[in-house]
Amino acid sequence: MTNTEPRWLNVQERAAWLSLLSVMTLLPGALEGALQREAKLSLFEYNILAMLSEAQTEAQVLPMSELAARTSASLSRLSHVAKKLQARGLVERSVHAEDARVTEASITESGMELIRALAPLHVESVRASVFDQLSTKDAADLARIGRKLVQGLDESHWTLRPAQTAPNCRADP
Repeated sequence: MTNTEPRWLNVQERAAWLSLLSVMTLLPGALEGALQREAKLSLFEYNILAMLSEAQTEAQVLPMSELAARTSASLSRLSHVAKKLQARGLVERSVHAEDARVTEASITESGMELIRALAPLHVESVRASVFDQLSTKDAADLARIGRKLVQGLDESHWTLRPAQTAPNCRADP
């Protein structure tokens, strides 16, 4: 360890950091409450189902490594939770037909029915917790700042790939 002075935060940076930390702490609980009440799903479980439902292939199949990337999770955490979702009949896991080293995940019809039922509730929670507090400019700034932060943490993160319009996503701001 060196004896150099730490690069302390200034007043504005400290305020920004504490705001970001508070959002990171409070937002998951705010979004998860309704999912738990309605379907006994965590926010992470919902996100797995959502990412599978949005997969660009007809069969909604993703390699587990890609699903881990899209849920910002480790493969071990994803595998553990996917196993629980599989036991509930919401997800299927299988070995890739051409490469036995690859495990794929897909959403079942029951999983699709659940995500279709929960999506309006979830988007309303997101809207109430985040976007109803922001102007259109604030939302654009949040997207821009978020991309910068993500790029600094993981320059190959899937959200930095060229934008694709997801189902149930309006093109207009």
